Amino acid sequence: MLTSKAGKLIKEYLILTLACFIFGLAWEGFMIPNGMSAGGMMGLCTVIQYATNGFIQAQYSYFVLNALLVIIAVVAMGIGFGFKTIYCIVMSSVAMGVLEKITVLHCIDGSFFFVQETVLIPIIAGVLEATGIGLVLRFGGSTGGTDIVALMVNKYWPISLSTAFLVSDLIVCSLLLFLPEKCFSDMCYGLAELVTFSLMIDMVVGGKKSSYQLLVFSEKYAEIADYIITRMDRGVTVLKAQGWYTKRDKNVLLIIINQKQFPSLSKAVKDIDPSAFMSVSQTNSVYGEGFEEIKAGVRIMKKKKNE
Repeated sequence: MLTSKAGKLIKEYLILTLACFIFGLAWEGFMIPNGMSAGGMMGLCTVIQYATNGFIQAQYSYFVLNALLVIIAVVAMGIGFGFKTIYCIVMSSVAMGVLEKITVLHCIDGSFFFVQETVLIPIIAGVLEATGIGLVLRFGGSTGGTDIVALMVNKYWPISLSTAFLVSDLIVCSLLLFLPEKCFSDMCYGLAELVTFSLMIDMVVGGKKSSYQLLVFSEKYAEIADYIITRMDRGVTVLKAQGWYTKRDKNVLLIIINQKQFPSLSKAVKDIDPSAFMSVSQTNSVYGEGFEEIKAGVRIMKKKKNE
């Protein structure tokens, strides 16, 4: 049993390591050698690199900024981060440092990966980044960055995670316009990478901005519900049901959860009750606390007084 768990853990970290290198390749192999940027923390770090003429390399600022965000989130806001998140942040920085020196993998003139059509470069980078981050998310990790910022904003303001992601990504993309050697077309390349990433992440892991509705059937429903409430800071509803074949009353858990928390939840359910039955439905319209804010137009009719 112990050997099986150890083997599974080793496999997960090998995949996470590979995913971090794929993520690093998107930036150090394609975006940065061509002077491009995009959204997210890496987009901000590339802007810093270009603004300092390469004095502050992206992999270093990426590690430092993520470390500061993690410390702020833990100390000031009590947001917890698993070891996998810390590992992926460190490994991503290491991967970018290694890939920066392997010029044969860079998309530059004379290299095997050289792409003459410039517009294809951010598209390829978006596919690679989505694959890397998608694998990281699927195995319970995170690369930090704007994910941490979005979580901090969402904790105290009624702004959904998807809105926080969108706003932060657009702000980072627009920062490129403040550099004297960059123009509007450079920002458009970043938007192309961002759009490609958003579309591809849905295929890899379901989309970081989407949510899931789960129905969990388990005799250990109380343990699962307690885990969701205490460890994941999410609500859960217990529905009364009846199995028609056995005519026995059952308790079914109804859970609405964002995509980033889905891998850890599914793992927890399997660990608590390996025989649990779980139905998962993807949904893009979830309104309420922790998700999208409910918006409704209110028309106020005022009566005019005749003088």
